[in-house]
Amino acid sequence: MAIARRPPPDLFKLAVNQWTQPFWQATKEHRLLLARCADCGHARMPPTPFCPQCQSQRIAWTALSGLGTVYSYTVVTRAILPDMDAYLPYVPAVITLDGADGMRLISNVVDIEVQAITVGLRVQVVWDDAPSQAVAVPRFAPVAA
Repeated sequence: MAIARRPPPDLFKLAVNQWTQPFWQATKEHRLLLARCADCGHARMPPTPFCPQCQSQRIAWTALSGLGTVYSYTVVTRAILPDMDAYLPYVPAVITLDGADGMRLISNVVDIEVQAITVGLRVQVVWDDAPSQAVAVPRFAPVAA
């Protein structure tokens, strides 16, 4: 049985701007944050320069529990980059975050048999530190029973 593996956190090149910097700063501390409009309260993930509801640029950051539900996923069994061969299979997933008004985060499901992953699976955030980029990457593992 294949276990969903963790892609190397330093494989990607992170591009941070003034709108996403607080999110990535919090990941260093292993905290998951959600951007909400400071004027109307609309949740937005990823953080954007303008609120899609009221066009405000003010953001209030709120802490999330790190719990969520698998909304969608796929299993990658062939590497598109040679550096990924050692990390197969991996499971990119869309996670609906608890307390985030339906907002979703694209991440990975890890540390579970691939065959056990289902839409609706309850998951919790786990962190993969990426020292070269001074952040931690949020991944999701099954909620401990």
